Formats: sequence, C-alpha cells, structure tokens
Amino acid sequence: MRQWWLALVCVPSMALGQDVSEIRNAQGNLAVTIYSNDLALVQDRRRLNLPDGVSRQEFPDVSDRIRPETVRLSGDGVTIIEQNFDYDLLSPQALMEKAVGQTITLVRTNPATGAEVRERATVLANNSGVVLRIGDRIEVLRDDGLPVRVLFDSLPPNLRARPTLSVTLDTARGGTRPVTLSYLASGLGWNADYVALFDEAKSVIDVQGWVTLRNANETPLVNADTVLVAGTPGTAVATPRFRSFNPSPPRSGYAPDTRAGTETADRARVGDFYLYPLPQRTTIAAKQQKQVSFLSVAAVPARKSYEYRNGWLGAQDEPQSASTALTFSSSRSGGLGDALPAGTVRVYIRDTAGQPQFVGERAIGHTPMGSTLALVTGEAFDVKVKSIVEAREKITGDEWQRVSRYRISGDGPPRTVEVDRATTFYRTTMRYELTNAGPEPVTVDVVQGGLDNHWHDTRVSSETLKGEQRSIDERVWHVPVPANGSATLTAVIDTRY
Repeated sequence: MRQWWLALVCVPSMALGQDVSEIRNAQGNLAVTIYSNDLALVQDRRRLNLPDGVSRQEFPDVSDRIRPETVRLSGDGVTIIEQNFDYDLLSPQALMEKAVGQTITLVRTNPATGAEVRERATVLANNSGVVLRIGDRIEVLRDDGLPVRVLFDSLPPNLRARPTLSVTLDTARGGTRPVTLSYLASGLGWNADYVALFDEAKSVIDVQGWVTLRNANETPLVNADTVLVAGTPGTAVATPRFRSFNPSPPRSGYAPDTRAGTETADRARVGDFYLYPLPQRTTIAAKQQKQVSFLSVAAVPARKSYEYRNGWLGAQDEPQSASTALTFSSSRSGGLGDALPAGTVRVYIRDTAGQPQFVGERAIGHTPMGSTLALVTGEAFDVKVKSIVEAREKITGDEWQRVSRYRISGDGPPRTVEVDRATTFYRTTMRYELTNAGPEPVTVDVVQGGLDNHWHDTRVSSETLKGEQRSIDERVWHVPVPANGSATLTAVIDTRY
C-alpha cells in the first residue's frame, strides 16, 4: 500500500481547520418519501437569515445523488435566480488531481532517526501515479515503504467537504424565515420482508412484517419523518439499481388458490399507491441498511396444501414430488387485515422440539387487502404424483363436428349458411397415480394445464373425480390420498391438438 499521507495547510490555518473538521449535519426538519424503485422525495425545512436583495446561500448535506433539475425552493418572499450542485467532494485523491500544475511540499521522514526533510515540488501529472518535478529532476511519488506527507498551500475553492447545493436568491425583505428545499434523489429504496411462523397442528400462522430501508448515498438522512410508498411511479429517466443494497428477490411462486382481493385497506393513499408511514422519526446512515417493524399479526387461519401441475397432456418417466403450499388471507376478517407491499415471505414451522425451522420463501407482489395467497414453499418428500398417457387417438369430424352454421347480415334480410367442414380432434386418456408415504392423509390439487390453444373448444369427456375448471387453460381435481396409501385419477380430455 502506498505509504504517503496528505496534510492540509492554508492561510489562515485555524480557519481551514474549522472548515475541514466540520461534521455537524446541516439538515433541518427532514421529511422523506421513499418509493420502491430507487427513488425518494426529500423535503428539507431549514431556517435561514436572508439579507435584502440578491445573495448566495449554500445548502450542505443534500443527497450526493440529488437530481438537480428537480430542486424546488419555497419560502416567503424568496425567488431563485440560479442554483448549482457542487458534488466534487474533498478527498486525498481529489486534492492531488486539483494540484496538477501547482507547487506542494513533500515531507520525508527518516525512519531510523525521525529527522524530516522538506522539498518543494511541482505536480506534473496524476495518472495512475503522481509525477513531480523537484528542482532539476523528475520523480514519481513511489511506493517504497518510506513515510511521506504532502502539504498543500491552500484548499481548492471548488472542492466541498460535503455535497452542497448553492442557490442564488432574490429576497424581497431580509430576516430569518423557514425555507423548504425539495428534490428527488436516487440511491434510496425499500422493500418488505415477512416472517411467517406456521402452526400446522392449529392451522394458524403468526406474521411479522419488516420494512428494509436502504441508503446507498454518502449522505445520511438524520431524524427524518419517513413515509414509504407501495408502488412505482413512472420516471422519465432510467434510475440505476444498486445490487449490493437491492438483491434480486426469490422467484415468485403462487399456487392456483391465489386470488386477488377486493377490500380497501385502512391506509392513506396518494394516487393509486398506499402509504406506509413509519411510526417514529428515523435516521438512515450513509451506506446503511436497516429494518423497521410495520406488521405483527398472530393466529391467522392458514392451511397447508399440496399441488401437482402437469403443463401439457404428457407423461412423466418418474414420479414427481408434489409442491407444498401455504394458504392464508389478507382480509380484514380472518386474515392479516392489511394491504401487503411487495416483498419476500419466509415460512417457518416448529419441529417436534418446538424450535422454528425454515421451510421455504417466496416473493409476492403488491397484494390488496382481502386477497387469498397460496404460496409454494417447497417440494413434499412423501407425496408423489406420476402422470401417464394411457391412450391418445384421433377423433374424426363425423364424431365431433361436421357442419358449421353461420348467420350472415348484409343487403337484404339476414340469412343462414351451413358449411360442410370436418374438424379433427384428439382424445387423450390421462391417468395420474398419487402416493403418500406420510402418516397423515393429504389432499393433492392435481392441475392439468395446456388445455387451450386459442381454439376455446376443449372438452372433458369423462373423469373419475369431478374436477373444477379454474380457467380455459387449466382444470384441477382435489384428490384425497390416504396415509401410507395411494390414489388414482383418470380423465379423458378432447382437444384440437
């Protein structure tokens, strides 16, 4: 590692020391609205003593990822003439870059004697290393293990210790008054995380909801009145994603029982978005991620179910594990009683010793109150299903459809035209073999998908258990399977292909 240090010296030295060591946060009464798409609205209310007429005012400690074009300053009798965002921050590297062409002082210390030797040097370049002219020789500030300090005669005027917005104002009358600075900034985001503890014996869950706040900025948000918006407002610019603070959520997995709700949550709204205000002011430090609780509900009715889905009328070579799903409601009556912002649900079940054990996680989208959620948490060890194609045969047009009849309207009275056109279908006999090696009976939702190919004329000719047509593309059968036993479902399905 390069063994050199930077020391700052200017005139007067005491004044510089006070400026560089200033660490007090200059933010005022801070209100922050954080969206879920790496965007935040910052409203900073400060009290300023403004002179009459035109003056230049500085606002340090604004976000270093401020969008300057969104700045709005409001105050009694105040008009903005010009604004500048100074984001070239004071650092050893920035100091050396600004010193190119300038004269500095090198202080080398003899490690054996402690004696210091000072030399004046001109900085020629700072490209992957510092090149100096010292007297009549050219030298590179090298990494040779010897301690070296660099003294600067002054501080460049365009370097700031903190991100600063400077504004030129025209004030109608002087005096102290509150001024509110508002702007949009990136590098701020949030998401929800849920911990669900499922009691299988009682068929209930306890759910704890956490808000995870992220601040990828160098500027902290100090004692901010914070509101979270569950929604993604449209933006005209592409905002970056900060992977270190916003990992991709697990793949979403909903079982067929999932239904969107129709209840309105008891929350404030703005536009089509729900608001989630934090109960207390909070400080989010620079480069920090923190969690705040926003939901805690106990003994919500829930049930475990099993699902097997066959995507097309095809066979499996080997039995497949059924998926395990946890079903519960977000309704006001008998549910969580709230609208759920998008996030990740992590499910735990107590083992025989009473210890919670993790069994799976799933991402959910923004979920209205009154919804039914059926979340796939994993694969069942003991419950297996094998799909078998017993037969597939062609159905001629004489058996299925021979004549099409059309009603034609035009000039004159409507008339009916019959067209003799045979349609070919295929009849597939499916058999589903289910086994249960567990000590308790289960019910498996066997879902057959891929039934519709835009023709809307699939038919189920026969079935050994009455099924439910969930959609034009899916049919589901609720098949009971005894403990340490097996069951068989057979269905005959006629399709165009």
